[in-house]
Formats: sequence, structure tokens, C-alpha cells
Amino acid sequence: MSPLKPETRYPWRVGDKSFDWTELPTLMGIVNVTPDSFSDGGSWLDVDRAVEHALSLVEQGAGILDIGGESTRPGADPVSFDEELRRVLPVVEELSSRTDVPISIDTTKAEVARQTLAAGASIVNDISGLTFDPDMPGVCAEENAGVVCMHIQGTPQTMQNEPHYEDVLREVLEFLEHRMEVLESAGIPRERIVLDPGIGFGKTATHNLELLSNIAALRSTQRPVLIGHSRKRFLKAILGRPVEERSSGTIGVSIALADQGADILRVHDVAAVRDALTAWHTLKTPPTNKR
Repeated sequence: MSPLKPETRYPWRVGDKSFDWTELPTLMGIVNVTPDSFSDGGSWLDVDRAVEHALSLVEQGAGILDIGGESTRPGADPVSFDEELRRVLPVVEELSSRTDVPISIDTTKAEVARQTLAAGASIVNDISGLTFDPDMPGVCAEENAGVVCMHIQGTPQTMQNEPHYEDVLREVLEFLEHRMEVLESAGIPRERIVLDPGIGFGKTATHNLELLSNIAALRSTQRPVLIGHSRKRFLKAILGRPVEERSSGTIGVSIALADQGADILRVHDVAAVRDALTAWHTLKTPPTNKR
């Protein structure tokens, strides 16, 4: 398929609503309710702190809140269903009563998805492309959830053990196209699906950069594209910076992604990315009032 213009936006049905796109990418604010996430593990384990952090991200410009209770960093230990639900369910319940911003649950467990969707979430963000739990497609179909379908090679425990591709862009696209067909057959229409190439999930820095430079190819699927690049390890290969010093690199990549037409950016530093994108877009857009 031929590349599409970056300004082309595709509808995304979330619950009974169609997502409202703007000229700038929608920012998905990250709320990790975990002790061991790679960047902010332990910061928001308390329910009240997690909720207040999420609401502050909304004030900063987040158009989606992504709540996660299990770290998926390379080598992370799996978390039990009971523990994951204990972490995320009260956060989702409280947020759903305090904000109209769509809530996404970052999980690979169908029952976690089911209970948090019932509590007010409307999006399931599944790093496995809805493959780890065979019940996940059915739950998402029953609940009319919006779905983020991501590519991963391996599991969080194995994915960075020498990842290999003959052609990373082609193979990721083939995986995502196949998963859309499977999800459609499970009762999830394409209009409910967003695609994520899985930056850092079974990829080297070179693989990540290849994907990040080819957003038009990913959007040739005629589905919105979500990119989760915030503070990730490939930035160390570019900048030589530890994780706590990667915010500026994240912002720079965010602008490059916006310029290619990425639809959703999943980020920690919502205010900084929003300001950078607004300034970039203002300079890029010709003034309407000429003297």
C-alpha cells in the first residue's frame, strides 16, 4: 500500500463513542501502579497518589490515561492476577468518577481487563497483541472496548535475548495485519483497533529506529498508530543517557513522530511533550492573518 498523508486520521471507536482526534497527536499519560517499572517504579503505588498523578496528567494535556499494574520492562517478574487487580482496580474506580478522559488498562490478563472495564475503563492496551490470554479477545468484544494491539517478540522475560528479524518493518506489519484479522473474527471491528509496533519489546536499538522512521508504512494499515517511546533504552544508544536523563530525547522523538503523522504518543512527561508539540506545530503551520 502507498504511504498516506500524515494529516489523514482514522476513526477509533471506544465504547459507544468515536475518538476525537486533533491536529496534534493525542497524548496517553502513563500511570504505573508498580514497584518495578523501568522508569517510575514505586512512585505511584499508593492509590491516592496514583489518582492525583493521573489527574495532574489530564491537566497537563493527557487525552488518555493508561493504568498498569504489572511491569513489562525486560526481565520483569510476572505478577499474579490477584496482585495486579489489587493495584489497578481501585485506581480505575476512583478515576472513572473524577474525569471524563478515557481510561486504558495496560494488561495481558482477560479477567483484569473484564473487571477494570466494568469499573470504568474503556480501552485495553495489551502488549501481547491479545495473544497471551486466549480469553482476551472475547472480553474486549463483549465490552465494546477500544483495543491497542501491540507487537512483541517473545515475552518480557525473554524479549531482549538477542532479538532477530530478517526485515523488522515487514515482519511487524505482517504480525499486526494478521492480528487484526484474528480480532475481527473474534468480534472486534477494525474501527476499535489501534496498532502499536512495540518499541523496545523484542527489538534492538536499530530495530526501534527503523520502526520509528517508518510511521507512514505503519499507518498504511488505515488504523491509528500508537508509539510508546518514552524514556526507553534505545535513547541510551542515541544519547548515552541513563533513564532519568532521557526526557529531552523523548521530546525530540515525539516531534519527529508527530511530523510523520503518529496518532497517539504514550509518554511520562505529558506537559513537556505537549508544549514542545504545540511550539513545533505553531511554527510549522502558516499564519492565517497576514499583514
